Amino acid sequence: MKRPERVERLGTGIGWRPEIADAVEAMPGIDWVEAVAENLCPGHLPESLLRLRERGVTVVPHGVSLGLGGADRPAEDRLTALAERAEALGSPLVTEHIAFVRAGGPLTASPLLEAGHLLPVPRTRDALDVLCENVRIAQAALPVPLAVENIAALLAWPGEELTEGQFLYELADRTGVRLLIDVANLYTNHVNRGEDPAKALAELPVEAIAYVHVAGGFERDGVWHDSHAHPVPPQVLGILTDLASRVTPPGVLLERDDNFPEAGELERELDAIRGALKAAVPSESATAKATTAAPMTEADQAPPDSAPARQRLALAQAALLSALVAGTPAPEGFDRVRLGVQSRALGAKRADVVAKVAPELPEILGTAYRPAFLAYAHGHPMSDGYRHDALDFAAHLLLGGQPGEAESRRRLREWWLDRSGPAPRSQRPTARLARATRRVLLRR
Repeated sequence: MKRPERVERLGTGIGWRPEIADAVEAMPGIDWVEAVAENLCPGHLPESLLRLRERGVTVVPHGVSLGLGGADRPAEDRLTALAERAEALGSPLVTEHIAFVRAGGPLTASPLLEAGHLLPVPRTRDALDVLCENVRIAQAALPVPLAVENIAALLAWPGEELTEGQFLYELADRTGVRLLIDVANLYTNHVNRGEDPAKALAELPVEAIAYVHVAGGFERDGVWHDSHAHPVPPQVLGILTDLASRVTPPGVLLERDDNFPEAGELERELDAIRGALKAAVPSESATAKATTAAPMTEADQAPPDSAPARQRLALAQAALLSALVAGTPAPEGFDRVRLGVQSRALGAKRADVVAKVAPELPEILGTAYRPAFLAYAHGHPMSDGYRHDALDFAAHLLLGGQPGEAESRRRLREWWLDRSGPAPRSQRPTARLARATRRVLLRR
């Protein structure tokens, strides 16, 4: 396979979010921003991003729903959407995650389940073969280079065959894909899985790095949660310095997704990131590794048939996701305590995102929203995205006789009827449920 395509130097950046758009525009020294691809509409880009582009600030779309690490091939419509966003923004590259976000479906003869979050792939030969093929499919469909990100994990797969560094090295070697290295995720995996960040960095093909993520989190009961809603800890900055001693990263970006502080605090975090980069002392061996790319040769024959590997991976991922979101028994070899932690984290994440896409629900339900949603989520896996999840949750409450107050019930009923519509996708179970619910509610 070819060597990774060179990507322009990006400099220092920050994750663009609507909540901090004005602050980002006013920040000094911002060379580029990254925006969640799924939150952008190519024909109606936010004015803030357009103004940044006019000033020469690079904008990179960052995907979260492609599921490159899943057993299925990437969906054509998702790839098309990612390509459209890259073209609309004039981006030099696009990024996604080494993760799976859904499982089940035809490969397993079981219902398709959505995780609502990024889940780790097993570091096995099967998973690597599938991931490499999925990455090649994505590369062929995208108009600009692709970079893929290592993710944070609360749990570990049993029977893994490769370290994180080895897994990423082989992925880059076989596909030529670039890497988005998240040093906060390396720290998360150090706390949660006992993995050595320095060892991972030593095994990486650092010449393939497109840019670096830096973010904060918090620890609870010995588990580190990669929240993107807390300050960057010194340990993460230390890993960034270690990485910068091995190679000069083309770009470094601060991520913040929630609990946004004042602009001054974000600027101080950016200054701390710049300081961590300046503190790096490159070694001769690291410099040599950074300037000499790993050997990447053209394949002599067609890739092996991935169908058996996809089947095995599909069954394993479906069993894990079902245990996490549908309450089925834990697959053999997994730490049941960590599965519980991950399951609760997925439920909390799902409640938070539904509250963002349908802010009327927590406003209508008040303090009852979160416990009611978590109780609902425990027995109702998500299968069709967050907006349908919000509608299904409201229907569940209404058909089940909740909430208790008449005024809340009236407002919730009106909200659901206003948004459920005629449900044109008649072949989907959610559409049939919507029609049935609508008939019941209109009779009341």
